[in-house]
Amino acid sequence: MRQISAKQITDTVRRLCIEANCILGNDLRERIAAACKEEPWSQAQQILEKIIENYKLAEERQMPICQDTGMACVFLKLGQDVHVDGDINEAIHEGVRQGYAQGYLRKSVVRDPLDRVNTGDNTPAMIYIELVPGDQIEITVAPKGFGSENMSQIKMLRPSDGVEGVKDFVVRVVEEAGPNPCPPIVVGVGIGGTFDKAAYMAKKALLRDVDTPNSNPYYQQLERELLERINALGIGPQGFGGKTTALAVNIEACPTHIAGLPVAVNINCHVTRHKTEVI
Repeated sequence: MRQISAKQITDTVRRLCIEANCILGNDLRERIAAACKEEPWSQAQQILEKIIENYKLAEERQMPICQDTGMACVFLKLGQDVHVDGDINEAIHEGVRQGYAQGYLRKSVVRDPLDRVNTGDNTPAMIYIELVPGDQIEITVAPKGFGSENMSQIKMLRPSDGVEGVKDFVVRVVEEAGPNPCPPIVVGVGIGGTFDKAAYMAKKALLRDVDTPNSNPYYQQLERELLERINALGIGPQGFGGKTTALAVNIEACPTHIAGLPVAVNINCHVTRHKTEVI
């Protein structure tokens, strides 16, 4: 049994909060740069150039890529041979508290969805823990802005709707979102499970690098087809038109009930922030 201190978790989360908000992943940089070269619409190309300039300046100056530094979504793969010396949830919250203060990141969390009083430190974090074999903890911090989060949807399709129903729903969600989630977007899709599991898979799908397709060839093809259909909508960067509405579609799927076909779509903007560290 390996022992890990709560302070080590706090320190890691604190650092990842800042890095995730200020440094865009290489997979997204490469995808945006490629889209910029391939974009035939001059206005769309200029917007992509500004996006590239923005994320370069953010890293250089250690400033947030976007003013909405999001609600901290923290994903843990917790080894079953690990003992955490302290309260793991409070350790994560404290890491978020310190990271958002030290990084001068906007505090966007309210204590209650109806009274709307800001907590002042961007806590609580949304915490997702998965037990896995081993004696390590993999921590991923994924700040989620709500310009894109608000455009997400879930639907309990009928099994008879089939794959065409799934495709139509995903494309319709993106079309209804229009320019609101600050395209070009990354689209996370969860298929199967239950109402809540589908939503979780859709969010977790956004953690996968955009250059890493689903390991199942069937879903690889579905990801490609959906990306083509979404980009054919012509919404384009920031909604001004063009061929680059989405950078990627990431699908996660799992078994479900014979009577159900849950589908969730979790949209993220081009600043699909996530940083991971193993301790």
